[in-house]
Amino acid sequence: MNPASKECSAPADRVPPLDLSHFLTREQHRIHLIGVAGSGMSGLAGLLIELGHAVSGSDKVTSTETERLQQLGLRFHEQHRPEHAATADLVVFSSAIKGDNPILVSGRDSGKPVVRRAEALAAIMSAKRGIVIAGMHGKTTTSAMTAHVLREGGLHPSHYVGAEIPLLGTNAHWDWRGEFFVAEGDESDGTLRCFRPEHSLILNIEEEHLDFYADLAAIEKVFGQLIDQTSGTVFYNIDDPNTARLCAKRNSAVSYGFSENARYRGINVELRDLGSVFCVYRHGQKLGQATLNVPGEHNVHNALGVIALASELGIPFEKIAASLRKFEHARRRFEIKYESDRFLLVDDYAHHPTEIRATLRTARATGRKRVLAMFQPHRYSRTKALRSEFGCAFDEADHVVVTDVYPASEPPIPGISGHTIVDEMVKHGHRAASYQPRFEHVHWGIGNALDVGDLVLSLGAGNIHEQLSILAADLVIAEKLKAIVGEEGDVRLYEPLSKHTTLRVGGPAQFWVEPRNEKSFSDLIRFCRGENLPLFAMGRGSNLLVRDGGIRGVVVHPCGGDFDKIEVNNSEITAGAGVKLREVAYAARAANLGGLEWMEGIPGVVGGALRMNAGAMGAQTFERVTRIRYLDAEGNPHAKNRDQLEVFYRRFPLLENNFAISATFRAQPAERAEIDGRLRESQEKRRATQPIAKSAGCIFKNPGSIPAGRLVDELGLKNLRVGNARVSEVHGNFIVNDGGATAAEMLQLIDKIQSAARAKRGIELETEVEIVGQPG
Repeated sequence: MNPASKECSAPADRVPPLDLSHFLTREQHRIHLIGVAGSGMSGLAGLLIELGHAVSGSDKVTSTETERLQQLGLRFHEQHRPEHAATADLVVFSSAIKGDNPILVSGRDSGKPVVRRAEALAAIMSAKRGIVIAGMHGKTTTSAMTAHVLREGGLHPSHYVGAEIPLLGTNAHWDWRGEFFVAEGDESDGTLRCFRPEHSLILNIEEEHLDFYADLAAIEKVFGQLIDQTSGTVFYNIDDPNTARLCAKRNSAVSYGFSENARYRGINVELRDLGSVFCVYRHGQKLGQATLNVPGEHNVHNALGVIALASELGIPFEKIAASLRKFEHARRRFEIKYESDRFLLVDDYAHHPTEIRATLRTARATGRKRVLAMFQPHRYSRTKALRSEFGCAFDEADHVVVTDVYPASEPPIPGISGHTIVDEMVKHGHRAASYQPRFEHVHWGIGNALDVGDLVLSLGAGNIHEQLSILAADLVIAEKLKAIVGEEGDVRLYEPLSKHTTLRVGGPAQFWVEPRNEKSFSDLIRFCRGENLPLFAMGRGSNLLVRDGGIRGVVVHPCGGDFDKIEVNNSEITAGAGVKLREVAYAARAANLGGLEWMEGIPGVVGGALRMNAGAMGAQTFERVTRIRYLDAEGNPHAKNRDQLEVFYRRFPLLENNFAISATFRAQPAERAEIDGRLRESQEKRRATQPIAKSAGCIFKNPGSIPAGRLVDELGLKNLRVGNARVSEVHGNFIVNDGGATAAEMLQLIDKIQSAARAKRGIELETEVEIVGQPG
């Protein structure tokens, strides 16, 4: 741990003394920035370019900011090589850069000036009347709000903010016309003590960044030095105990908050959907009403600090209030990523328990039905130090998915992960918290839990917003699919296909769609064709093995409505594609029609039976089909009689690219007792020869020389196991799921059986079960 007291001492590189403020604001030089893609360093690069310097920079990654800065003159290098900074007069590095960085080492060895980001920023600020916004939470929003209000008030401030600010144009700007410079001060590494501003605005102080600070006392020491180095007024949040204790006794301190003792006080706060209205008093005298179009009580607090500062600088309250009405959030600060009548998706940078609680309260105040959250912890050290605080920070969330820690260059700490936080949440009593170690799957759990009226939050300082963006993009398509199938149909995101296959394995369907009639199915086909979305039809999921990565595109499951209808006309039975074969058999029985009893033993539905030409007890589906109705690949309806159809063993080519709507089966009159006898025979044979455990039916096609089940038995492979996938002891051609098996385990077991048959008997076993989807 670096002691904070050393963070802004004279440069440790022992170069000749340098008037850094004059160097940066009155002269033009060649300056190289190490770690330029970060939000803080990219802002500094923008300032230096505006000040007339020739700026180069290096980083391991590029960003939208580095691309923008390159258009302004930045020479960007995607690797850290000493030669990139060989001609630089000054090297600036961020706190994220390690001491063995090649450019940093070379710069120090060569004797050229090497300074920290905060030192450079403080030097630039010293050329103007500096205003530092400091605190553990809310700095970015409040800095942006301050710069906006001062700009609208005609003061032409320069600014430096640690995020993209659409309202301000850029995250940093040097305005030659104005005398003020508003900057967000970074307390994380102790460099807050580099600043000697005219005014400071202190938002809050609590335990944070405990990878750097020993305890709260060490944090307060750094804030205390900033306060002592402030030459003008210190504006402070009187409602925050630690802040008030440090600031209240200072002669030139101005308080703000909700307390009746605050000089600038907010009362009658009315929180609205995505904003608030409140009254502002100064010394007990009403200044007026303010409207804020960013949500949350914590932002009312932030606004009161800005009102206090702007008022003391002489801006009339009417101008301040008008400016606040126009204020918009910085990127990743309760940023709306998707909004419709049905859903609201919001991204927020909150990564400390206090921030998370405030953001969730804000989300709850919007009045949505439920609040669902996906959270990515930031830094192992923070997760370890604040684990119990994290455990009780999510009370306002109805459902939470936590992924693994975003390390931010930290090495892992044994025993610390996203699971640590979930364990604490469960201990605290949260009833819907889950851990998803695979980052790329985080949006699956949240998306599948979505219901109309929900608000989804992505929380964290890492890259969790990427998962929300994926969800938002898919939700756009899901809403269009819902419009196609109507209120009676159903659309679900990331539906686990393990719930819809008889084998009970398989990853999710990107879009699970249940149309209820032929027209909506036809419109769905046309939509998918127009959008280049893959479309896969699925019935009951028997004879199907879905890989663990699920199925991309739309999985259509025609059911209910027209697809569940059964009509009996003389000796013919017409059934929709969603009707279970067992129901066809018993509908025939009710009409005293026989010949379809074998269907009782097949677990699938009519659509799937047609697609695979399913069979049992020596019978096959198309032996009883007289005609079918289907939709082609463009959504057009067709009907064909049996003599027009080409059918093979366990394969019906027509439905490989087309979609079944219904089928008509031929039966014949029979005595009820005779029908019941054949049904009992089917049931008894199934019980005697097929396992009770979850399975997909026969895995392999029978080779010509021997039934596949007997071959597996003769090879001695019954009860062979891979994980929770096992060859049935009842029938060798069945693989069963003993509970929690994965598709990968099933496929490994299939491969073992095929390899044994090939090696020992020279037989190539071909799978009968249909294997689809992406690897997990």
